[in-house]
Amino acid sequence: MNGDTSPVKSDFRTEYRKLTAKRIGFIITCVIACLLLSLFAATIGSYPITPGEVFDSILDAILGREPSDITIYHIVVNLRMPAIVASLVCGFGLAISGVCMQSMLKNPLADPYTMGISSGAGFGAALAMIIGFELIAGTGVVVNAFIFSLLPAMVVLFLSKFRNATPTMMILCGIALMYLFNAATQLFMLIADPEDLSAVYRWMIGSVDGTDMGEASIVLIVVILGTIYVQYMSNQLNLMGLGDESAKTLGVDVERKRLILLIAVTIVAATVVSFTGIIGFIGLVAPHMVRAIIGTDNRYLIPASGFFGAFLLLVSHLVAITIVSPLILPVGVITSCIGGPLFLYLILRNSKEVWA
Repeated sequence: MNGDTSPVKSDFRTEYRKLTAKRIGFIITCVIACLLLSLFAATIGSYPITPGEVFDSILDAILGREPSDITIYHIVVNLRMPAIVASLVCGFGLAISGVCMQSMLKNPLADPYTMGISSGAGFGAALAMIIGFELIAGTGVVVNAFIFSLLPAMVVLFLSKFRNATPTMMILCGIALMYLFNAATQLFMLIADPEDLSAVYRWMIGSVDGTDMGEASIVLIVVILGTIYVQYMSNQLNLMGLGDESAKTLGVDVERKRLILLIAVTIVAATVVSFTGIIGFIGLVAPHMVRAIIGTDNRYLIPASGFFGAFLLLVSHLVAITIVSPLILPVGVITSCIGGPLFLYLILRNSKEVWA
């Protein structure tokens, strides 16, 4: 009997090793692609700079050395790199938020936008820009956007605690709040003067241009902390993906874990959109694309989606600054143009099999 089952076990181990190697290889490929594309993106602009000069400038900044060419150093380190770093960090943060929401709610439509987080941030930004209302005086758009982006999560948490909301109820609640915040924002935009209207519209499309390194560093810290926790909970997410009842029989406190995870990824997504505006489709499309390639194991899916989301947003940023140069388009326009067709393709090709 042992002799009969040994080949089966051996084949299983071989296939598992191949799948694991494929997953790790995909993650490494995404990391390398992000690094190479970052180096290339820093050379793009009205002032021609070679990859070697970019590398030397970054090395000078890291080591604190006196730059050999102060002009090139300023362009690379102070003007181009903040947007590149912001693209990588924000793409990573939105992607891990999306994959975590989809896994814990077992819903392929869950992401920071459909959960109302982005719309809440847009409403807070509109309040600050149009009527000058700031929840904390002197803090401007960012704090307003961050606090209001947390409101949908608070409502969902209330439903979960006092109404025993199912995952489906939670995402439907998020969608309802998304529409409410969008309607309120549009109402304010109707009474705004042209200058404020333009500012709100541009913010709601989303852009990484104009982000300084200090802001990118804040987002980076939040994203790193959020990623560490979500990765730590990856096995719990795998069990939650089996369904609430199955997860409970395996010892998972589903309601408590889901609430904590929701708080963690909401803070990550809220921090991102507070600084960049509403960048759509990264949190929705990146996890689906990666899931179709490497499967649904969150231990690998979380980092893979994060790095792929970073790469996708950096590609979008590169397209935004080159397609109608010298005019720089908001990166949110590009992510929607890229993400929409990709998502439609995934739906038609293999989304059903992946989520079966």
